[in-house]
Amino acid sequence: MGTVRRPGAYLCGIDAAMDVIGGKWKVLILWALHERPYRFGALRRELPGITEKVLASHLRELESDGVVHREEYDENPPRVEYSLTPEGTALNEALEPLGAWGRANVLGPPGPSAAARQVGVDDDVAPVAGGA
Repeated sequence: MGTVRRPGAYLCGIDAAMDVIGGKWKVLILWALHERPYRFGALRRELPGITEKVLASHLRELESDGVVHREEYDENPPRVEYSLTPEGTALNEALEPLGAWGRANVLGPPGPSAAARQVGVDDDVAPVAGGA
């Protein structure tokens, strides 16, 4: 991969990988770019809550680490597009089992909301006033 931020300081491969993907937004940026290349503004809209400053900073770091490619097009107005490198695609593939674990152990199975799961079919529930 690209630039090593803490030469000689990594204890293991997980430590090194976490340095690349650490932070709230980097994994979400990688996951969005897994679907298709994005221009900066479109990527920012894809990630509600991220600031322009943080997105620009994280994209620069991910590019420096060799997992994101920045393509500049010689057009007027200028156009820049971000995509995954082969290393970025491999990193996303390595993160897939972590996402599966999160879905199975934190989010739970898809289906009714948590509130709806708390009420069973045979439960005696009072009607809601003002309903349709």
